[in-house]
Amino acid sequence: MPFDYKKEYKEFYLPKDKPQTVEIPKMNFAAIRGKGDPNKPESGYKDAIGLLYAVSYTVKMSYKGSHTIEGYFDYVVPPLEGFWKQEGIDGVDYSDKDSFEWISVIRLPDFVTKEEFDWAKAEAERKKKIDCSAVEFLSVEEGLCVQIMHTGSYDSEPESVLKMDSFLAENGFENDFSEERLHHEIYLSDPRKTSPEKCRTVIRHPIKKI
Repeated sequence: MPFDYKKEYKEFYLPKDKPQTVEIPKMNFAAIRGKGDPNKPESGYKDAIGLLYAVSYTVKMSYKGSHTIEGYFDYVVPPLEGFWKQEGIDGVDYSDKDSFEWISVIRLPDFVTKEEFDWAKAEAERKKKIDCSAVEFLSVEEGLCVQIMHTGSYDSEPESVLKMDSFLAENGFENDFSEERLHHEIYLSDPRKTSPEKCRTVIRHPIKKI
């Protein structure tokens, strides 16, 4: 059975529908940066996601070719994730999507070094005739966070964020946003196949003790 990060690390990918604190270790990602409303074609968001999956699946399927990655094991490609920010705002303002700055990411297994990542980019470019130069190897150590499982449309996420903020106030924490510590979402549902009210999204915020 392929290793499934969602099942093996449920504390990171399958939180309850009530806020909880969690310590997130360092993880490596395939990442791509952009700006603007992800729903609008001019933001390039859809194309960016395609590039991420192209590189990620090149790593996953590498065992079928002649290139050997040391330590490789079969695995399920982890879900799409996103770090979001807006200038001058802690967290995000869902009413002003045009001002979004986003980093879309897919987690990489620990056996993927920077060198192997660069190979996967070049291989994806060669096989698929696409430009993967915007895809980068990104390491993130989020540390102490609060998270919740949000079920519903992306536009209804503020309801879950309010629950998180109330939980922090009641338990002696506060949000700790910065240039490095951002609003984080993990997308467990495919919006093309799932109705908005049934979509599941992990929402995660960086926090600190008051």
